[in-house]
Parts: sequence; structure tokens; C-alpha cells
Amino acid sequence: MTAPTGDATQPAVPYGTPDAPRIAVRGEARLEVDPEIARIGITVAARGRDRRSALDDLTRRNAGVLDLVKTYGDAVERLETGAFSITPELTKHGRGERIRTYHGRVHVTAELTDFTALGELTTRLADLELTRVDGPWWALRPDSPAHREARKKAVREAVQRAREYAEALDTTLSALVELADIGAENTTPPYPQTPGRMRSAAYGAAEDTTAAPLDLEPQRQRVHAQINARFTMVPPRL
Repeated sequence: MTAPTGDATQPAVPYGTPDAPRIAVRGEARLEVDPEIARIGITVAARGRDRRSALDDLTRRNAGVLDLVKTYGDAVERLETGAFSITPELTKHGRGERIRTYHGRVHVTAELTDFTALGELTTRLADLELTRVDGPWWALRPDSPAHREARKKAVREAVQRAREYAEALDTTLSALVELADIGAENTTPPYPQTPGRMRSAAYGAAEDTTAAPLDLEPQRQRVHAQINARFTMVPPRL
């Protein structure tokens, strides 16, 4: 068998050579910024002696929730209806499987960008019959400028660190060989996690008096970016 010739016999050089030394550095950036979105979870419930009555009540209450949320217009960026269920409850005593009642639930998620309307909306929702409200979960958009700013700062830190090492060796950087983004994310997951402080209304009848709107303080979001960079240097004179 004939041995390979030419470039095929030359292995890759991962760490540089004396004529083209390399330097590897890491850059990081951590920011704290105001949230851009507040998510709330709404669960509507219904009970009925038969499946049809439970479904009718659930449909009516769910429509009331959706209509109320939609009255806030542009303050609500997104409104989604999620899981829906109708579950029979069997009697505890007696022979055979006899259905005592039916329980219905439907889950709705709303995203708001106007935080001044958030407290009023959650209070009004919590006062509805058999309606539970959970949240808020604060978040940034995936394309938030905060992520871009964190990445830029991480790159600048990496370049500055590489220049300091080169200066310590009495030389300069020659070229960028590799730049790897190993982490640029919002470290406070938006949903589902422990929500901010607000009232979560248990399933029950509405209160006789309307509660005052909640005063919800937005939770600052932590953004972290991390990159690895490799540079070639002018060979130092040691």
C-alpha cells in the first residue's frame, strides 16, 4: 500500500507553533435589566352533575375570561388557551362505578407588556367565579437588545484580556482564529418558575367587594453571556 503524500500527511495544529503562537481567553458579561414581559396563568374551573352542564359552565366562564383580558387591548401581547379537561368524580360508597359529578378545567396564558395594567387585570380575574390566577413570571424576549449587549460586552472583555496577555509577553495580537459563543441566556427562566408576589385566588365564589388592584414590582432579569476566543500572536522575543 502506498503511503499518503502531500497535505494528507500533515496533522492539524490545534494550539499554534513557535512561529505562530496562539492565545486562548474567555470573556464574560453579566447584566441586570428590567423585564419586558409579564406572564400570568389563568385556570378556569366548573362543576356539574352531568358532563353537558359542566362543559357549558366551563365554556361560559372561559369566554368571560378571554373577553376580559381582550379589553386591555395592546397591553396584552399574547393570549393562549392551553390544556382542557373534563373529569368524572366517582362516588366513594356503593356498588359499581357511579359518577357523582364532573369537574372541568381550562388553562389560559396571557403575556402583558404594560405592567401598569397588570395589577388591575389580575385582581379582576381573581374575582371571577371559580377562577385561579398564578404569576406573574417576568421575562425578556428572545431577541431582546439586552442579550445582544451582553454578548458584545463579553467579546470586548475577551479581546481586552488577550491584549493584556500579549502585552505581558511584549508582543501583539496578530489575528482572530476562533470565536465560540458558549452561553448567552436569560438566567431567570421565564416560565414556569417561582412567580413574583401576587394573590393566587383559590377556586371559590367571587368576593362581595372588589379588591384594590395589586401593586406588582417587576423582577429584574439577569442576563449572562460567555464566549471563548483564540488569537494568534506575533512571536514574542523571550
